[in-house]
Order: sequence, then C-alpha cells, then structure tokens
Amino acid sequence: MIEMIGDLIAGILGLIRKGEFQQASESLESAYYEFLKEDASFLQSIPKENLTEKLLTEHNYGNGHLEILAELFYAQAELFYAQAIKNKSLEFYEKSLILMEFVTRESKSFSLDKQSKISLIKNRIEQLIEGERKKEKGES
Repeated sequence: MIEMIGDLIAGILGLIRKGEFQQASESLESAYYEFLKEDASFLQSIPKENLTEKLLTEHNYGNGHLEILAELFYAQAELFYAQAIKNKSLEFYEKSLILMEFVTRESKSFSLDKQSKISLIKNRIEQLIEGERKKEKGES
C-alpha cells in the first residue's frame, strides 16, 4: 500500500509541476478517501497540536496510516506552495513533518527516504518562515 501511495504522490507532484492544479487537487481529494476512508476536509481540519494523538486514539490509525497521511499532507503542501498560498502550504508542511517524524521515531528500521523527506520538509518550512519574516520587515 505504501508503494501505491508513493506512485500516486509522484503522479500528483507531476501534475503540480505541469501547473495542472485542479487535477492534482481532485487526485488528492480522492486519495484521502481511497487510502484512509476519511473525507479530506475532516483530516485537514485536525489541528497540528494534537494531530498524532487524535489519529492514534480516536481513529485507531497505525503507523502505516500516519505515513500515508504524511505523504498526502506533503503533496497538499506542495500544491498550495505552487499556487502561492504560503500560509496553507506552511500548515501542511508542518503537519506532514509532525507525522513523518513520529513514524520515523516509532519505526524499528532506518529509512534514508524518510530522512531525506524530513530534511526536505524542514528546509521548505524554513524558507517559508524566512520569507514571512522578510515580508514583515518590508524586505524583498
């Protein structure tokens, strides 16, 4: 299942790179339900402060579910980033990072792919935060 989501995410990222935002958005919407049996808006509305706790206790999600959701949140963040919706992009990068770090901590094996994704997300978050600081100071 993780491989299937990887292929799907790669396809969605390809649509984003081509500027096909509507199709990417529709693919993401259906992926939330297909893989997690939940509506995208419900999952997206969970605050980052209690994201893992709520998913683990109230929805009985396991690490596999959390990893899939981390990937979907990452793709969602990329879509918002490409559309220049920076605040929503930052929110979804942060949620993706929270889930990816949790799954990595709980995993019994090291994954270079997960570590690379975590680094990529952290860098993007830093870029967005730095961009906001510059904007607030009136720098370009």
